[in-house]
Amino acid sequence: MANAIDEIEKQRLYYSRTADKYNAMHVDGMDEHSCGLSFLAASINYLGVKSILDIGSGTGRAIQYIKHHCPGIRIVGVEPVKELRQVGYSQGLTEEELFDGDATKLQFRASEFDLVCEFGVLHHIKRPALAVSEMLRVADKAIFISDSNNFGHGSLLARSVKQIFNCFGLWKFVDFLKTKGKGYTISDGDGIAYSYSVFNNYKLIKSSCKSVHILNTSDAGINPYRTASHVVLLGIKR
Repeated sequence: MANAIDEIEKQRLYYSRTADKYNAMHVDGMDEHSCGLSFLAASINYLGVKSILDIGSGTGRAIQYIKHHCPGIRIVGVEPVKELRQVGYSQGLTEEELFDGDATKLQFRASEFDLVCEFGVLHHIKRPALAVSEMLRVADKAIFISDSNNFGHGSLLARSVKQIFNCFGLWKFVDFLKTKGKGYTISDGDGIAYSYSVFNNYKLIKSSCKSVHILNTSDAGINPYRTASHVVLLGIKR
């Protein structure tokens, strides 16, 4: 437990130190999450969504996008790093739109929002299934995930090796060795990151949704699991 807390604090410290550079480092109008946001806007219309919760909002990128492209939709976001929230406020968001919160322990009642979304957050959470379970709990109609697929990163050889280990249930052990027991990597560009794939939580999402839709948001072949480094998953509950 102590190690998990240390990792959380290291990640928060990273973002507090880089908050003033966050948008320059992580927000690009043509990146995978911009692609994901465009599909989220379409999903809003398709599903008749009126309210959205965004977890791990950072400086409020998704909130700003939806407010601009889908006026009239109620969207709020939770972000645990105060410095990132402060940047969001400086860009026009209010404390009622962007506030403190833990993605693994959401402070909302069941089915409080039509849709719950996240953009590039789950690969920063040690136990992402907890966050996904919370997303499913507070979502009435759907959840929308735009995140990494570690099994689609790298060369054909690298992807094939990872997929083979995963097929035999050995990837966690391999990743443990690869990270020298830490279970995560640290980089200047992304802070603490865990080896994560959207497909890791597919069964959990499918168990709560009547349908699941998958889309690659990075260039890929016909099979997103095997070839896409970033993937959007839309789980429709009803």
